[in-house]
Amino acid sequence: MQEPTAAADLKTLHAEEAREGDDAFARVLALVRFLRVRCPWDAKQTPQTLRPYLLEEAHEVADAIRDGEDGDLSGELGDLLLNVAFQIVLAEERGAFEAVDVVEALEAKMEARHPHVYGDADAPPDWESIKAAEREAPNDPFRGVSAGLDPLSRAARVQERMAGFGFDWPDLAGPVEKVREETAELERAAAEDASGLPGSAAPPRIGEASPEVVEEVGDLLFAVVNASRWAGVHPANALLGAVEKFERRCRCMIERAESRGLEWRNADLATLDAVWEEVKADE
Repeated sequence: MQEPTAAADLKTLHAEEAREGDDAFARVLALVRFLRVRCPWDAKQTPQTLRPYLLEEAHEVADAIRDGEDGDLSGELGDLLLNVAFQIVLAEERGAFEAVDVVEALEAKMEARHPHVYGDADAPPDWESIKAAEREAPNDPFRGVSAGLDPLSRAARVQERMAGFGFDWPDLAGPVEKVREETAELERAAAEDASGLPGSAAPPRIGEASPEVVEEVGDLLFAVVNASRWAGVHPANALLGAVEKFERRCRCMIERAESRGLEWRNADLATLDAVWEEVKADE
């Protein structure tokens, strides 16, 4: 890989893509500094007090992206940018780092991770291998994986981390077979859990399962995440799509049942399932 490029050289190189109005980002930092001086609420904020707002705004940006609402996305990105700028200004005040340090560190990281752009590599690198080499604690491959990630995203990240060290399936067939294996183990554990209980067609309430069943469900979900990763799909996005599809089809099923004079709340499963299949067929 080529020698690291000086920050000034990167700035000149990236200037080719500069556009009028890019300096608006700097105005956000000035806005926060202005508020820190003049607003009592802003003046008393700390990195910790602002952390919940940062997380909330990030989720609202993700929701706007999911909904495809560009008007909402513009506003939510502004709210998120304000939170990022606030953290930078607070760091300036305590002498930790400045905006230029954040940007230069980002530029250096992107240069290192794009040898096919800044260097002479012919193809993009293996991202996880590069990130593994960057980490200061090679004996802890999960250093830096946020504990605040949703479980599906965290499962995918820890799997990707180990994949960066070569600990991974050779192809999709492996994780798919693992899903089958974990499904069978869950069936066995659930059967044993219910062996001494009266027969019931209804599932137990969430939280009533034995520790063995809980563990097997976790193993199954972890295996599904691995299969999802190998299929090139983010598990959280895929699950969200499935949930929204289920909600949409349920609403359509209810509307169709009511249009036929059916009391869907009291209808038997066979009746509802027939309407459900019609909805699916129409889609």
